[in-house]
Amino acid sequence: MGIFKIEGGTPLKGEITPQGAKNEALQILCAVLLTGEKVKINNIPDIIDINKLITLLGNLGVKIQRNEPGSITFQADEVNVGYLETEAFKKEGGALRGSIMIVGPLLARFGKGYIPKPGGDKIGRRRLDTHFEGFINLGAKFRYNREDHFYGVETPEEGLKGTDMLLDEASVTGTANIVMAAVLAKGTTTVYNAACEPYLQQLCKMLNSMGAKITGVGSNLLTIEGVESLGGCEHRILPDMIEIGSWIGLAAMTKSEITIKNVSWENLGLIPNTFRKLGITVEKRNDDIYIPAHKDGYEVKTDIDGSILTIADAPWPGFTPDLLSIVLVVATQAKGDVLIHQKMFESRLFFVDKLIDMGAKIMLCDPHRAVVMGHNFESQLKATTMSSPDIRAGISLLIAALSAKGTSTIQNIEQIDRGYERIDERLRAIGAKIVRA
Repeated sequence: MGIFKIEGGTPLKGEITPQGAKNEALQILCAVLLTGEKVKINNIPDIIDINKLITLLGNLGVKIQRNEPGSITFQADEVNVGYLETEAFKKEGGALRGSIMIVGPLLARFGKGYIPKPGGDKIGRRRLDTHFEGFINLGAKFRYNREDHFYGVETPEEGLKGTDMLLDEASVTGTANIVMAAVLAKGTTTVYNAACEPYLQQLCKMLNSMGAKITGVGSNLLTIEGVESLGGCEHRILPDMIEIGSWIGLAAMTKSEITIKNVSWENLGLIPNTFRKLGITVEKRNDDIYIPAHKDGYEVKTDIDGSILTIADAPWPGFTPDLLSIVLVVATQAKGDVLIHQKMFESRLFFVDKLIDMGAKIMLCDPHRAVVMGHNFESQLKATTMSSPDIRAGISLLIAALSAKGTSTIQNIEQIDRGYERIDERLRAIGAKIVRA
């Protein structure tokens, strides 16, 4: 297992460009299964989770042509659906959370889709009911093998049929899976309480460019008129909003002057203003974000009535849960107190003990809430040895280590590599003292 050695306390300076969005790429790559024509995808991040999915598509028989860096052309004209029932697939598909989204396209185009219980971050229970209830509403037959946790859906002889459905949660991956199944169903499907994140909007726009008929894109009410088949297209993935938020937090905590390039401001939602509530200057310069060096620190803005600032996650356009870990670690060096409320996952805050070891003042109220009692900004965190439990906690610990006094060691960095492309190289380019060993 790899480790990072990080010498903290050094201000950084320069420009950094966000990678392509991991969460969008997982959906977009699964959508190539919906057509036998060529689909060219640009700005694909070179990270572990995406590369695992590309390997899985290759094993299914999808032709993969690598173009310039970050650009790949896929053609799913000879898909081997039988691979889904092999032991190799059970092992491979279960290693990646995003693999669940191959089921919708396979069900729609080939009449069946199977998946072992997906892996991913250990951040609490992550139910799959929304996905499969959606497929069942479209007419699919569902089966589940409790012994090996193997899920399967198959279409009846008459095929999938459009219908009205109300999702029990605004699941991003669930909505994506259902939409990809519905685009080739007979008739019209209406999805209420659909997720409307920019990444889901991107998927719908790509499907429409392939010949799908989806309206209501950007809202939580999607209408999908089924079509006979889809064609090829070319699509560019958005910059990763989670990485953008990570760099905002990094700049503030390390007292660094950083410009984040080409951020697609219109797709950032509440992210800039949430960091501004922590007292961080987030300046818009064309499509870039400029963060000045916060040499005198940053001070939390209380609510209007003087109550403690509360930052909570919510479905889009609310604040994304993937950035709450970043906000929590940045709050440890703010002047003032912040209540972090992680509503969606009951285990995501369990990395705070590592920050407490570094000198942070945090009270974990329950699995979903933590109060961060900000330091005087001059009271620096101290270096330590720690392990990365998941992607977002991992980057939070990395940011803490870069701001801490002394040399820290982060173990299990494969978790960070799952979501962040060549992060050590990119950080060294702006002055970070980080070594991979």
